[in-house]
Amino acid sequence: KKLLFMKFNLDLPEKGTKNLFVYLSFLLIALIGIFYGNSIKTEFEFLRIWDTSNILLLLLGVPFLFLFERLHIPNFWENKIAIKHKLYLPIAIGAIFGLLDIFVIKVLMHPEPYSSLPPYLQPFPYSFFLFFSGALEIEVFYRLIPISLILLLSLVVKKNSYSNYFFWIAAVLTAIREPLEQLPSEGTFLIIYSLFTGFLMNFLQAIYFKKYGFLSCLFIRLGHYLFWHILLGVYVEFFEIV
Repeated sequence: KKLLFMKFNLDLPEKGTKNLFVYLSFLLIALIGIFYGNSIKTEFEFLRIWDTSNILLLLLGVPFLFLFERLHIPNFWENKIAIKHKLYLPIAIGAIFGLLDIFVIKVLMHPEPYSSLPPYLQPFPYSFFLFFSGALEIEVFYRLIPISLILLLSLVVKKNSYSNYFFWIAAVLTAIREPLEQLPSEGTFLIIYSLFTGFLMNFLQAIYFKKYGFLSCLFIRLGHYLFWHILLGVYVEFFEIV
C-alpha cells in the first residue's frame, strides 16, 4: 500500500506537468495574438486586442491543472479516453451550435449584407488568435476554476460521498452564467433562443469537462467559434463587404 501511495504521488506531478506544458502552449498562442493585433491595429477599425493582463489572469488556472486526478477529472491527454471524445465529437457539437447561430442570427434576422465587420467578427487571420484566446479564457473561468473549486469543496464537506451532487450543481450554475451575461436586450424570440442554446451548450461543456477533461470542453467552444466567429467573419469580410 505504501508503494502504491508513493507511486501515485510520483505520477501526479508528472501528469500535471504535461497539463501545464499544453496550457502554456495555449497561452503562447494568445501572446502571439497580442503582438499580431498590435502590428495591424492601424489597418482596421474596432480591432479587439488583448493585453498582457489577460495572460496573467489565465495563470490563475495553473494550480488546478495538478488537481485533476484528485477531482476525478481526466488529464489533458488521458490515454484511456478515445480521441473522438476529446477532439472530434466536441468540435462537431460546437459546430452545430455555431451553424445554428449563423442560421438564426445572420440568415433569418440579418440577411442584408454588412457594410463593415460587426463587433463579434474580426479580420482574418487575426480572428483565429483572438477567438482562440477568448475560448480559452471562457473555459478557464467558466469551467476549469469554478467546477474544480466546487468539487474541492465536496471533498472538504464529506470526502467524495457527495461529489456527484456538487458536480451537477456546478454544471447548472456554470451553464446559466454565460447566457445570462450575454442576454439580448430586446426581441422575445432572440432572448429565448439565446437562453436555451447558451445554457444547453454550456451544460454539455460541463459534462464533457468532467467526463473527458478540459480539452474536450475547450474544443466544443472552439468548434462553435470556428463557424460563428471565424468562418462567418471570413465570409462577411471577403464576400459581403467587398
